[in-house]
Amino acid sequence: METLPHVHGVIGLKSLNYNPNFPTFSTKSRQFFIYSSHSSILCAKPFLPSVNRLLPHSNFRKCAIRWAASDHHHHHANHSDVYDHDHDHHHHHGDEVKLSKYQEGFLQFAKAIGWVDLANYLREHLQLCCSSMALFLAAAACPYLVPKHLAKYLHNAFIILAFPLVGVSASLDALIEISGGKVNIHVLMALAAFASIFMGNALEGGLLIAMFNLAHIAEEYFTSRSMVDVRELKENYPDSPLCWRCMDNETPKFSDLSYKRVPVTEIAIGSFILVQAGESVPVDCVVSQGRSTITIEHLTGEVKPIERSPGDNIPGGARNLDGMLIVKASKTWKESMLSRIVQLTEEAHQSKPKLQRWLDEFGEQYSKVIMVLSFTIAFMGPLIFKWPLICTSGCRGSIYRALGLMMAGSPCALAVAPLTYATAISACARKGILPKGGHVLDALASCHTIAFDKTGTLTTGKLKFKAIEPIHGHHVGNDKSGSSACCVPNCEKEALAVAAAMEKGTTHPIGRAVVDHSMGVDLPSINIERFESVPGRGLFATVSGNESGIGRGEQLKVMLGSVDYIASLCKSEDESRKIKEAVSTSTYGDDFVHAALAVNEKVTLFHFEDDLRPGVCDVIACLRDQWKFKVMMLTGDHESSAQKIANAVGISEVHSGLKPEDKLNHVVRISRETGEGLVMVGDGINDAPALAAAAVSIVLAQRASATAVAVADVLLLQDNISGVPFCIAKAHQTTSLVKQNVALALCSIILASLPSVLGFLPLWVTVLLHEGGTLLVCLNSIRALNDPSWSWKNDFHQVLEKYKSLLMQIWRQIPSSGTTQTVQLQ
Repeated sequence: METLPHVHGVIGLKSLNYNPNFPTFSTKSRQFFIYSSHSSILCAKPFLPSVNRLLPHSNFRKCAIRWAASDHHHHHANHSDVYDHDHDHHHHHGDEVKLSKYQEGFLQFAKAIGWVDLANYLREHLQLCCSSMALFLAAAACPYLVPKHLAKYLHNAFIILAFPLVGVSASLDALIEISGGKVNIHVLMALAAFASIFMGNALEGGLLIAMFNLAHIAEEYFTSRSMVDVRELKENYPDSPLCWRCMDNETPKFSDLSYKRVPVTEIAIGSFILVQAGESVPVDCVVSQGRSTITIEHLTGEVKPIERSPGDNIPGGARNLDGMLIVKASKTWKESMLSRIVQLTEEAHQSKPKLQRWLDEFGEQYSKVIMVLSFTIAFMGPLIFKWPLICTSGCRGSIYRALGLMMAGSPCALAVAPLTYATAISACARKGILPKGGHVLDALASCHTIAFDKTGTLTTGKLKFKAIEPIHGHHVGNDKSGSSACCVPNCEKEALAVAAAMEKGTTHPIGRAVVDHSMGVDLPSINIERFESVPGRGLFATVSGNESGIGRGEQLKVMLGSVDYIASLCKSEDESRKIKEAVSTSTYGDDFVHAALAVNEKVTLFHFEDDLRPGVCDVIACLRDQWKFKVMMLTGDHESSAQKIANAVGISEVHSGLKPEDKLNHVVRISRETGEGLVMVGDGINDAPALAAAAVSIVLAQRASATAVAVADVLLLQDNISGVPFCIAKAHQTTSLVKQNVALALCSIILASLPSVLGFLPLWVTVLLHEGGTLLVCLNSIRALNDPSWSWKNDFHQVLEKYKSLLMQIWRQIPSSGTTQTVQLQ
């Protein structure tokens, strides 16, 4: 069976007999089958067992209850376990719908007489809907193409054949809603269609339902285009990879035949996985054996292949292009990058922006108002405007006009206006950017101030070790009194050995640089006896060496951190001042990142170099010049290092030497002073308070701590900040398109409603205008898939420039009127 463009939700059933013709998937406790958003379409592609909730977004009727209430395909369901994410036309994303007792009673009756089975059968076949439309059009053409004595009979025959094909399911849906006390577009459409029959306009009533269904099928196509990313992610990894569980730290070989298929949800940390050419890595892992080229295009949007060899990390979802790899799982499925992306993207689609929440509340009440107005026009029209109750040859009746208002005034176009948010989120996901909902885009579009952390955000965060310099308490220069050697074996090695022992297992850039530099260097052994970490300041420990080495076996108090932190721990202000002066007069200058190590009374300065990320200057220039953002830096590094980076990237406002609470205070203060939100871009755990307080927080997902990811509003999957300008541009584009959608929706409702009430339009034209407005809103929403620079305004300017250049060329070719040409006669 074919796979649909998109699946919108799942229905849970306690007892479900398997049928190979019906799409199902299983979990440990229950089975599920998948339904699509339109009554005529079903998805027949099974999804992974671990996926227990799919994208619920849809713009259309979800008749999940019709499946649960029937034993269609021999399935038995319990009504209390039915979940419908969007039972009406107004986007109730993620809402659980429970059937009322009246609905259950009506469904039992409909099931007993076979109504449900017949409606389900008709819904499954898109061809039947198209056939009904063709029959209605043939009925309309009969008076013009068929002899008069046959036209009436053929006309009635075509209508009798066509109406049940669309009317059976439409009537069932409407009665289900009415029995639940709801009034929505399906109720309005069914009432208008069947009222047309009793008014002698059966052809128009049939055309209403057929056009309504076909318009929703087209609308479904546009909706599916906006949310294919998560489905593609889910299809990009194996559900049961080849695994080899290790014992006693054994390492498997390529020739080993003991691999077994293991569900992706059951892969344990430490399991070895065989990844062949063309396959995807199911979870985050480390290469154990083999060399290959991988791509993470579907995660970050980057198409450049990446070489991977033993010891390299690979995120879940990466595709192996060539060769064969044995990888070791470093995370479970729930903790892996791909699972987090799928979860965050689904949550983003479910998260409702303010406009959508308002439309959800407004839609149902609005439908009831339209219903009341329609009945008022139907019965008050003859009294006030002297309209006939039923249509006559010279005037359309008040009931007919009321039906037109009922159809034209339904809020379909308004309900699909927020589709732009889902489309924009998908466009961002294709670029490796994950905003956590449409409300993030609204907030981002209202901000005009942005603050960047320095280390790991503007810079690579991969510090390079440059030098070690004893600055206080050592015997330096010509002062060698008391001992021939200050430290054993020497000052630099003592400091490096102590620092490396304290920083083992760290994730901080300075710690990693120290440990990397110590690799392969012959250093004395150090024992860590007490250890304490002070976030945003440094490390404190008690260490000891051997009898012939550091400290002669004595315990030493050691502090490692920023210069200000070490200086603040000094016993006297004079000693603190001397340390700061020694740093300022360092032979290596102020161009490097510094860290100070204090071993009892001796202080040693470590120098590191941090490189700028590629493209950072262009990002800052774009934000400052094109988007008119006020750009600043908030960093915990010392002033000289921060100012050096700020000068290099073009940031004029710098706040350095900040602790986590200082960054938080700056964010709160700036937001209060400017009166609008602030965007904070960071990655570390020390940025978490500021990220949480910012109006919009953006983090680099590959480097960010779990705390930073938890509080972030936008995740950048690429290991750079090049996505920040795109995200801001997309936010402005999205808010503009949403405003356009609301304007288009209101115009379509007004333009269709007024002529219908005044009797200028037949019902089928009213429906055409109504559904046309809805499709126009969908088409406008799909524009959010394009890059933010693409817009009607830009296209209009390009056309104007093209015609302008063409006119200039024509003008140049026309000779001037004052020019006289002389021709020499022979």
